[in-house]
Amino acid sequence: MIEISKIRKSFGTLEVLKGIDLSVEEKEIVSIVGPSGAGKTTLLQIIGTLYRPDSGELRIGGTDVLSLSGKALSRFRNEHIGFVFQFHQLLPEFTALENVMIPALIGGTAEHAARKRAQELLDFLGLVDRAAHKPAELSGGEQQRVAVARALMNKPDVVLADEPSGSLDSHNKADLHNLFFRLRDELGQTFVIVTHDEELASLTDRTIHMADGLITEPKEQDVKQ
Repeated sequence: MIEISKIRKSFGTLEVLKGIDLSVEEKEIVSIVGPSGAGKTTLLQIIGTLYRPDSGELRIGGTDVLSLSGKALSRFRNEHIGFVFQFHQLLPEFTALENVMIPALIGGTAEHAARKRAQELLDFLGLVDRAAHKPAELSGGEQQRVAVARALMNKPDVVLADEPSGSLDSHNKADLHNLFFRLRDELGQTFVIVTHDEELASLTDRTIHMADGLITEPKEQDVKQ
C-alpha cells in the first residue's frame, strides 16, 4: 500500500528526516510515536503529499507519488488520501453534512451523489441526526467523527491521522479509537496515525518508534481482529 525508501527532509540547516524506510500494508493500522521533534508529523505530511522530501522514494497504491506535480498531485491527494487532524478543522459556516461533502465536491462529484455518500457515512458513524448542525453545535467527539467521515468521503487508500484524539476526553477518545478499528474491520481502511497516546499505540497493528529523524524501533505487534 505505502512504500517509503530513504526519505530525507531538511528545513534550512535542520535535517528533520535522515533516511526513512517504511512500508504499510493494506488494511493495516500503524501508529508512529516518539518525542516532540522526532520528525513524526513531517513524515506524515510527506506521506500525505503536503511536503515534498529532499530525496527518497514514495509509492502509494503503486503510484510513484513524487513524480506527480501540480493538478495531478492535487487530484491524487484528493482521491487517495484522507486526513484527520487533532482540532477537526471543520469549516464553521457549513453543516456537518456539508463539511463531509467538501472533498467530493472538490473532486468534481455531482452534488446529489456527494450528498448521498455523506449521508451514508454520517449514518454509519451514528451522526445522521446531527447532519444539519454546524460544528459549534456539536460536541468534541461528534466534531471528530464528522472529520473522520470527511476523510472517508472519497474512499481513500489511506487515512492519515495526526494526534486525532489529542483534544478529546477519555470517553470520546476511547470511542474514536474503537471507530478506527471498526473502519478497518468493516470497510478495509488503512490508517497511519501519529500519536502521543500510549493506549492507542498499544492497540495498533504496529508501532513505529522515531527519534532524531530516524526510525529506532519498528515494533511488530500481533494484528488485532
